[in-house]
Amino acid sequence: MMRSPRWTHAVALALACQAVVVRAAPEAPNAPVPQVVPLASAVGLVDIWQAAMRHDKTLAVADAAHAAAQPRRDQAAALWRPQLALTTSVGIAASNTGTQGAQFSAPGFGTSRDVAFATSVNSGLAGRAALTLVQPLVNPARRAQQMQIGLGVDIADAQWQADQQALMLRTAERYFDLALAEEALRVQQRQLLAVQRASTEAQDRFTLGAVAVTDTYEAQARLGGVRAQHMAAGVDLRLKRQWLADSSGLAADDLQARLPLGQMRALPAPTLDAALAEAEAGNPGLRLRRLALDMAQHDAARHARRAAITVDVVAQLAQERLSGQGDFGNASNRAGNRSIGLQLTVPLLDGGARDARQREAQRQAEQAAADLDNSREQVAQQVRAAWLGLSVGGERLTALAQALQAAQSRRDATALGREVGHRTTLDLLNAENDHAGAQLALAQARVGLVMARLQLAALAGALDAQALRAVDLDAAPLP
Repeated sequence: MMRSPRWTHAVALALACQAVVVRAAPEAPNAPVPQVVPLASAVGLVDIWQAAMRHDKTLAVADAAHAAAQPRRDQAAALWRPQLALTTSVGIAASNTGTQGAQFSAPGFGTSRDVAFATSVNSGLAGRAALTLVQPLVNPARRAQQMQIGLGVDIADAQWQADQQALMLRTAERYFDLALAEEALRVQQRQLLAVQRASTEAQDRFTLGAVAVTDTYEAQARLGGVRAQHMAAGVDLRLKRQWLADSSGLAADDLQARLPLGQMRALPAPTLDAALAEAEAGNPGLRLRRLALDMAQHDAARHARRAAITVDVVAQLAQERLSGQGDFGNASNRAGNRSIGLQLTVPLLDGGARDARQREAQRQAEQAAADLDNSREQVAQQVRAAWLGLSVGGERLTALAQALQAAQSRRDATALGREVGHRTTLDLLNAENDHAGAQLALAQARVGLVMARLQLAALAGALDAQALRAVDLDAAPLP
């Protein structure tokens, strides 16, 4: 079988280029050798979250607010307990009394009519002490206030739970941001090494006269771009690692995240109707809006006219004394009283202030109801987005895995074709770039599938440590 001279020349040239590569030809002048970033200790997502629970500043504020709200339950209960008060007073006082036409009778003195009595203290020492007990019986305004205080504590509890859920989701996002940044740097390192080899081979081929100088220019231009991307990936990795370190309190040098393998796609996913129902029942944001609406409605009831009518049990023990110099000499007056009974209070006129406050509270209740409807719609949209990401995530992973395999086959075929002269250096560089992009796309899709599941759980208020442990079980081994 006869071979053409062109085919023979191509084979010889390919063997020569392979020999050059084996000899590890030097790179272009001043070309920095990519440095492999040292690997830190791998830390699981649960470990990061537990560290963040102890260190995160946002959660620390939420913990303090939650603790401050708990004593309000005692305040609400105290509104219906008896109130006991002791009042005393002392000062200078004057008192003059006169009685005309009185009747006087006493044993041994008979009865006298048209008797006059007079007492006088012009400037004396007066003192008074009273012990008063009040037990509310009927007080609609106080009842509404008690409900408002309890709802305020419930709001604090719901906000605290929402902050914990948000911390879990925020920690997972930062963890996987770090994992993707590490993967991006690894891909850039491999791509940089491949482009450097291609640039060296192009230079050697040009020296042998096998390719045009254009190949060397294209390789050098692509090499500069990949170097810039590699440096940017390194900066991004340092930033993502520091952000995770700031929120967790762990040393940045000790942090290395792991990417998911995508095995969680085999876990059953809820139906869309079930996901919407779970979010409607357990979403922390919706619970906060419902509690705010209840509080606004109780505030409107507290300012209603009928809420101002009160009935109390009032018991009092009082003692008064006044002594000093008067018109008739030294005088001393004493008085004591004890009483217990029901007290009815009915406000008659307040200038319209109560009605104005009630109208304001009613408008605020309408605003809270509108806010609840708006939040319900937004949560439903978020649930649909997360559910769609979860439902199509498995198929997307399969497609991207096939795309990665095709990109790798294309890169290998292009490298072989370049050796025999059927492909250019630019074709090989494009194939390397597409292969790197396919690797990152697959890693991002795996992270997106995990985050969709976590977001769906958070929207239903069901994100917990067990869900994070399931993510750790799906983590890839160290590269």
